[in-house]
Amino acid sequence: MREATGRAVLVAGVWEPGRGPMIEIENPATALVVAEFRTADEEQVDRAVTAATAAGAGWRATAQGERSEALRRIAADLDSHRDELAALLTVETGRPIARNGLYVDFAASVFRQYAELARLRGGRVVPSNEPNQLSLVLRVPYGVVGCLVPWNYPLLLLAFKAAPALATGNTLVVKGAAETTETTLRLGEILAAHTPPGVVGVVAGGADTGGHLVAHPGVDLVAFTGSTRAGKAIGAACAEASKPAHLELGGKDPALVFADADVEAAAQGVAWAAFLNAGQVCTSTERAYVHRFLYDAFVERCALIARSLRVGDPMEETTDVGPMRTEAGRRRVLDQLDAAMSAGASIVAGGGTPAVPGYYLEPTVAVGVDHSMALMTEETFGPVLPIMAFDTEDEAFALAADTPYGLGASLYTTDPRLVQRGYEELRVGTVWVNDPVVDNQAGPFGGMRASGNARELGVEGLDAFTDVKHVHWNLDLQAKPWWYTFKE
Repeated sequence: MREATGRAVLVAGVWEPGRGPMIEIENPATALVVAEFRTADEEQVDRAVTAATAAGAGWRATAQGERSEALRRIAADLDSHRDELAALLTVETGRPIARNGLYVDFAASVFRQYAELARLRGGRVVPSNEPNQLSLVLRVPYGVVGCLVPWNYPLLLLAFKAAPALATGNTLVVKGAAETTETTLRLGEILAAHTPPGVVGVVAGGADTGGHLVAHPGVDLVAFTGSTRAGKAIGAACAEASKPAHLELGGKDPALVFADADVEAAAQGVAWAAFLNAGQVCTSTERAYVHRFLYDAFVERCALIARSLRVGDPMEETTDVGPMRTEAGRRRVLDQLDAAMSAGASIVAGGGTPAVPGYYLEPTVAVGVDHSMALMTEETFGPVLPIMAFDTEDEAFALAADTPYGLGASLYTTDPRLVQRGYEELRVGTVWVNDPVVDNQAGPFGGMRASGNARELGVEGLDAFTDVKHVHWNLDLQAKPWWYTFKE
């Protein structure tokens, strides 16, 4: 174990040790503590926000080309440290290393995208009321953005926020999840190396640190990815302070497999979406509804896939599924499974916890489920695929819609009528058809209802970090006939 005491807080370009409570970083593959940090105390959070505020005027006034060049340098730095960052992500998240290099690449690509997009999108000129007038609609930075990111994709989800925010002239104070502190600090170092002092601040910590950052009067916008429960609290705090909250929250995404689907391909797609990152993805397929005509064959194939996946050391290139991030998370999943089985469900594959150190849980397929069970209605966030049969299309869409969440939904069909019905009826931010859990940098990602209000990626992800200002300009000072005049 090592103690990283010198780099837990970044204020005005200078790293310093935290002065708050100690946090320990566990490797979820071994359950061993690999590092410890002192968190930022309230005074350090205050100074980080103050420094970001002071740096804001200069960063806003920096030419767009210079800001874009800073983002390109950040992307190049990510490229040059690809292997290091992939290994760090593997230790801190438990995700297999075979995928983590791809996420470093994706993060670098996001910085490149917004470096260019910000050069093209700054507002518009709209028709004026009268001749000799100019009406400008300007997109302007909010100011200081408080960025709070979770542990499952700490590098990528910070890139989704930091790249457009910095590109459009905002400054940042970043707080990552306690479990992935080192990854956040490492990205913070890269961001700070290519921006003026104070433009990027970093504060290590847990919920208390995040709460102080959210409530700070100097923070102009809060951008948060995490649970719906935490997001509601953040949204309420921001509403109390009359500041906007950019919230990307949890999900309970359904997959609908219709009678015309290729059962083998559909089973592979659903299993991929359910077990990727040990099911710890906000857009994981957490419940599958399959036409009764395909149901038995589909369950059989999903069970075969689940049993075939290699569960083990995430540092091994051949590992398919690593550990869950925390014992508490694994316990929550097991509690949902136990409750479902007590109510009549059964497990046809997986469900075990390997007798090795670490927080492993076998990819699990459950049947005999219904909407009286938390397994089908509450976010699971683990490697579990519950499968339920349906008889009619109306029943399938009703079951998919029976949730307060609205992040995403997957459809498996070649019938365009069903696809149209899906994207028109389902109140979700993304509908995937025959290709689940895919991000397209050109299009927006985000949810509706209990899944939040944020949009990241695409031009929408850039606009999310700018406010709108209208400038009405009469080119000459000429009195209007309706203005008040002096009366004798």
